[in-house]
Amino acid sequence: MKQSQRIFFLLCCMSPVFSLFSASNDYIDEKRIAGVCSYLTRNSMISAHVIERGVKQTAEFWTEKDGTREDFSKFCTRYACKTPEEKKKLFNRLCYYFESILGHQNKMSLDLQAPSQLSGYSPTPIDALFAGYDGFAHFQEDMFKSKIAFVVILNFPRFTLEEKSNNGEHWTDLEWGYVRLGEVFISRLPAALPQKIATTLANAENYISNYNIVMGDVWTDDNEKFWTANDKFIAHWGLRDELKACYADRHKGTKKQRVLYNVMKRIVMQDIPEEVINNNEYIWYPSSNQIFLDKIEITATREKNIRYRHWLEVFKAESAADPYYGKNSTFISRTFDNDYEISVETVERLFTTLLASPQVEEVAKLIKQRLDRDLQPFDIWYDGFKGRGCFSQKFLDSVVRKRYPTVEAFANDLPRVLRDLGFSAEKAAYICQHVTVEPSVGAGHAWGAKTRADNAHLRTRINEDGMDYKGYNIGIHEFGHNVEQTISLHDVSNYFLNGVPNTAFTEALAFIFQSRDLALLNLEDSSLNEAYQNLDIFWNCYEIMGVALVDIKTWQWLYEHPDAADYELRDAVIAIAKNVWNQYYAPIFKVKDQPILAIYSHLIEVPLYVSAYPIGHIISFQLEHFLKNKNIGTEVERIFKIGRKTPDVWMREAVGMPVSIEPLLAEVEQSIATVKKTDKSRGKR
Repeated sequence: MKQSQRIFFLLCCMSPVFSLFSASNDYIDEKRIAGVCSYLTRNSMISAHVIERGVKQTAEFWTEKDGTREDFSKFCTRYACKTPEEKKKLFNRLCYYFESILGHQNKMSLDLQAPSQLSGYSPTPIDALFAGYDGFAHFQEDMFKSKIAFVVILNFPRFTLEEKSNNGEHWTDLEWGYVRLGEVFISRLPAALPQKIATTLANAENYISNYNIVMGDVWTDDNEKFWTANDKFIAHWGLRDELKACYADRHKGTKKQRVLYNVMKRIVMQDIPEEVINNNEYIWYPSSNQIFLDKIEITATREKNIRYRHWLEVFKAESAADPYYGKNSTFISRTFDNDYEISVETVERLFTTLLASPQVEEVAKLIKQRLDRDLQPFDIWYDGFKGRGCFSQKFLDSVVRKRYPTVEAFANDLPRVLRDLGFSAEKAAYICQHVTVEPSVGAGHAWGAKTRADNAHLRTRINEDGMDYKGYNIGIHEFGHNVEQTISLHDVSNYFLNGVPNTAFTEALAFIFQSRDLALLNLEDSSLNEAYQNLDIFWNCYEIMGVALVDIKTWQWLYEHPDAADYELRDAVIAIAKNVWNQYYAPIFKVKDQPILAIYSHLIEVPLYVSAYPIGHIISFQLEHFLKNKNIGTEVERIFKIGRKTPDVWMREAVGMPVSIEPLLAEVEQSIATVKKTDKSRGKR
């Protein structure tokens, strides 16, 4: 997960904006606007269209507190650039100032959240308060008060998503920089709102990061247990990854998976006993939900909807900002139209096309044949198309621990990882010099720098006895983010072009790195060929697209029920998850009313982020096919210095075609036939 995405949004609101104006304001009348535009057009070499747009947008934000109407006119005539050279000079100076401001704020956020996110700190009660502190809460207020925001809006006006999509291919990098600078001030939020959002998200993240199930005394109904007191799995990542690892255990794997699946359902339903969270004192039977202490059954204390309380608080904090983004603005529209720059309707259509495709049933039949049993609901996480399906979890853990006994060992090996992926020794060293590796208390994340004077940060979980395979797999994924973060910051042509179109694009490179984790350990199995990779991507999309629909539909429900209580949200989420399951999964798995799509922790701590994963899978598939028979390092350098343009513009420049699900669907047909033939030759059922 790209941790800095959330922070950066809160810091500077640099997301693309769909609606032309952020708020209605009648303080500056049309006659005065026309007069200012006429004067500037007569005395400027700047396009009249750009002048008019800049003046109108400045007027939208100007209030009586900012000065009189005459002050508005004087301001525009004084600060409007008169020549292209003057505008470029202003742009470069703003790049310098904003890189310093955003970079130092990002560094401060890293420092303040370190005790909550990194291992090695002894916790104190004040940690959560500092983690929720937003040093940028007054940023917009200060920028408008100082008139800096007005200078930016006046000279670098905003463009609609439609305009960017239609014209972006013809814009130079400098013009794209102007456009992205024009998106820094898309609202005028009161300082209390971003501070409230930051605090709420930090509280949710703290809840999720410290939600672990100690598996040593988790038993099956027939009194079997499979884990030790050292096996502590964070929800949902650790539980899911352990469930995936069980596919390598042909004897007890399915039985273990049923236990893990029941644990997940208890979390979603919120009837999980509080006594078993971060605690190994009780014997717990997840199937019956009974707990015992010293062989005596104890009445369990239900978790009391804490999961959904955090979700509700996040909604309240984010939706409170709606009035400051113009008419009909919601957090949903801001996320998809502004952040992803793909409408929610387009995203839903993209996802349901795959979920309802005939290829799903064909791949499911193949999985059933390979497992030699009927499919179970937890087989949405089937992991057998990956090469590691041939290796036991114990073997993989031993290989990784031997290679990476410490965080330093992992960090020191990263230049070799890049060289193996095709990067030059010089570029590999350069990138790794700009990445700091740290041990995480959570599952792991990547946090990018916002100034070239700082490093990107890679956080992954590492145990006292060394890094296990799960930590390594996540670490390689997060390193992919760091590579993107470094290239797209240091190699772009101007500061405001830094980054990628949206979070899905950084996920795409992370997936490309992660898919090569075994090869980087010299363990790649011969079965890991293109056909298997295609089916793995397809099945991952099938799983996570359903989760994304639950995410979207829950937020839509919240906007329809803004005064809901936590128990009402709980019931709604469970119903939504079951409905999505019944529509797209029950016909395949032959069992209805499963709530498991709501298990993802992202739903609580990173609102509407989950959609980035399937979009990222689609993009990574297109990138993988483009990279075939090419040097990965060379192409990744070229592609990820394109910068933060709109998705389709970026994709056309990167691989020659827009974002599309059709290439994946077409390849899956052939991949099914190839895998069936390969399995048959190997004697697999």
